[in-house]
Amino acid sequence: MVNTDFTNFPILYTERLILKEITDKDAPILFEMRSNPDIMKYIDRPIPKSIDDIHELIQKMEMMKTKGEGISWGIFKKENPDLKIGNIGLYRIIAEHYRAEVGYMLNTGNHQQGIMFEAIQKVIEFGFTNMKLHSIEANINPENIASKKLLEKTGFVREAYFKENYYFNGRFNDTEIYSLLNKE
Repeated sequence: MVNTDFTNFPILYTERLILKEITDKDAPILFEMRSNPDIMKYIDRPIPKSIDDIHELIQKMEMMKTKGEGISWGIFKKENPDLKIGNIGLYRIIAEHYRAEVGYMLNTGNHQQGIMFEAIQKVIEFGFTNMKLHSIEANINPENIASKKLLEKTGFVREAYFKENYYFNGRFNDTEIYSLLNKE
């Protein structure tokens, strides 16, 4: 049975990172990230208009966690544990199919340092070991080469390519689905 009880929020540690719960004190940096067109280029979500939109997003994350539908971590460097540099989470948990979707974003000054690779490995381990997931998928924009490389480096395999299956900002977009199976 899939474990989606996140009552005691799991804090995850890697060599350089702490993955911990996103709170309202992280709202300003989350607003900065989600307002940045470079960061949001391949994330088909509306740009927040105000910090209030971010507070609503954080409440939504809390509701998903409470309902066992998803869990979101802020990514923090151990050397500066109060400054959030990114997000990663397991979303759209389908307990009856032992499956979840991984999603992530990283602030611009932290790219090309292996940070997301380190974070995604830890989240995959948590998903397979603690949550007892059988598979984790990633749904990405095919133009996001960095995300493709990250997923392939982590062992994900492309399962599908959907033509114009997602409508956002007045146009139809393609989607690629990657998946990773729990081999244990």
